[in-house]
Amino acid sequence: MNAVTKHEEPQAANLPVVTPMSMIERAVERGADVAMIEKLMQLEERHRANLGRRSFDQAISDAKAEIPAIRKNRKVDFTSAKGRTSYKHEDLAEIARTVDPILSKNGLSYRYRTAQDGGTVTVTCILSHRDGYCEETTLSSGIDQSGNKNHIQAVGSAATYLQRYTLKMALGLAATEDDDGRAAEAVKLINADQYQALQGLIEQAEADEGKMLQWLKADTMEEITLKQFDTAVSMLRKKIAQKGGTA
Repeated sequence: MNAVTKHEEPQAANLPVVTPMSMIERAVERGADVAMIEKLMQLEERHRANLGRRSFDQAISDAKAEIPAIRKNRKVDFTSAKGRTSYKHEDLAEIARTVDPILSKNGLSYRYRTAQDGGTVTVTCILSHRDGYCEETTLSSGIDQSGNKNHIQAVGSAATYLQRYTLKMALGLAATEDDDGRAAEAVKLINADQYQALQGLIEQAEADEGKMLQWLKADTMEEITLKQFDTAVSMLRKKIAQKGGTA
């Protein structure tokens, strides 16, 4: 009986992995021209960026699975010409205490870039991953002239306020009044662009932000859900139309 020779296919695991960098090395060995090398280098940059983005997305997903809803540890309660304002919120220190260890564990970190143009303060939260990818969330507001603040205090208060908002938006965090820090039901909150759009409509409609929040049953602008956002936009556009404006 003749033996049957079996021809086995090469295993995929044994095949060399082709990457843009390996293509560059081969091109250099074969004497490729500068234009070809430049194209391959651009391909390598995009390849590295995609890998960095994937690592960033995975790290964010893993971190958010661990981060609990932030405990509201501060209460605001005062009366002005517009009436009484009363709500609870979490300060920046409470947010940092909760999220910093979890972000660090997943290779994530954040920093801020701040600028001032006249009476407007702009804060950008830069959320970065150890592999090099980062994303930015930017918000602007007027300086905080409430109370007896001097100019520096007014700018600092606005900057701290925006740092808290941009970080929460960058991470998609929710807050809870529970002292034990149990995670609240996951909800989709507005992002920075929607926040800015809403602020623009409020200004155009000359609406009272406090009364709008009370009507929406939201404590702060940063905690407005996507559903509440749609409701608020509809209401504000109607108000603008009644004033004879356009939205």
